[in-house]
Amino acid sequence: MFRRAPDRIRDQVTFTFDGIPITASAGDSVAAALLAAGIRACRTTPVSGAPRGPYCMMGVCFECLVRIDGVGNRQGCLVPVREGMTVETQKGPHVLSAELVP
Repeated sequence: MFRRAPDRIRDQVTFTFDGIPITASAGDSVAAALLAAGIRACRTTPVSGAPRGPYCMMGVCFECLVRIDGVGNRQGCLVPVREGMTVETQKGPHVLSAELVP
């Protein structure tokens, strides 16, 4: 369903999603790179665990939440992909570490 227009192919960068190397065009958002790689779900819901994926691609719906370099609740549609980035599926709600909770 998603294909890159031939005139939009740029320099390539490699990042990982759940440990799998993915090649993307420089300047792509994380969400766009995942969709272009055929990955449709990047998080699960907190209540039922249902898979969810990018929807609005402009930061309004929060369906594209992922963990990027260990930081959860990042909107993949708003973060440009970069070389060596580590992206992980966000499973359920983001959990704050103990040192951040009063």
